[in-house]
Amino acid sequence: MLCVGLDTDFAKIPECLKAGRTVGEAVLEFNKRIIDATAPHCVAFKPNLAFYECLGVDGMAILDKTVDYIRSNHSEQFIIADAKRGDIGNTARMYAKSLFETFDFDAVTLSPYMGSETVTPFLEYPGRYAIVVALSSNPSSVDFQTAEKGGKPLYQVVMERMMEISTPENMMFVVGATKADKLKEIRCFCPDNFFLVPGVGAQGGSAEEVIANGANSKGGLLINSSRGVLYASSAEDFAEAAAAVAARTATLEPPESFLEKVKSPSASAIPAESRPRSLICASAGEKTRLIVTAELPCGVVIGIMWRKNVSYRP
Repeated sequence: MLCVGLDTDFAKIPECLKAGRTVGEAVLEFNKRIIDATAPHCVAFKPNLAFYECLGVDGMAILDKTVDYIRSNHSEQFIIADAKRGDIGNTARMYAKSLFETFDFDAVTLSPYMGSETVTPFLEYPGRYAIVVALSSNPSSVDFQTAEKGGKPLYQVVMERMMEISTPENMMFVVGATKADKLKEIRCFCPDNFFLVPGVGAQGGSAEEVIANGANSKGGLLINSSRGVLYASSAEDFAEAAAAVAARTATLEPPESFLEKVKSPSASAIPAESRPRSLICASAGEKTRLIVTAELPCGVVIGIMWRKNVSYRP
């Protein structure tokens, strides 16, 4: 299942969007068009916070508007904050509050270098996910991540510790597409958690190899592509080009969106045994988050999150 990374760099967006617009306006318009064009082919969007933080206050406003645009126009989409946060105590709690409450992300990427205390505050939010960096796609990941500790590579030690304090319902792991040869052995000790897999496309990772080595019986993969989708064209057809790349990359996507089927469980296309089996609601003021898990005919289990102004009674 495809995740589109929104690593939007003003210097790289088409010139046709820059004319008559401020930096913030151009970035937001680019995001909107990419989101609209690729949403039919993906299940998640992943804004990289660095690309918005570097623009200062305006950038944070763009980030907030981007998340709100996805919620308002493509409410079935899962939204990940690519933040790589990693601190302890009150700082970690404030990071969790910022990303889950203020910005309303569904998940956040975390760096576990300071230990389990960097992660536990994020696990206190029902219906949200901590996505812990395990084995990343960059070349220098071997500096630390593959070093041995007790006869095991460090990334395995990290993952096993994280699995002790969490469940597959609130924990995912980052495993890079350029490490596809490791995915099969990682699945041996981590069979149930979803993997967020960056590195497909511009970094040279192969979606086909990732699926062959990393998929479990329920799918278990969010395959991320950022630059390969965003900058498929620098001309006025950039949105159409992005959609075409997304469609090719979304190897696990069926002709008709799984998400629409799950949102309409009464549809005759879904047999009774494949309709949503669990519904979890977490209310905060006027907002209610619904999480539906359904096992569809292909065997992929999908968690869908969206907001509705509804009354919830336990």
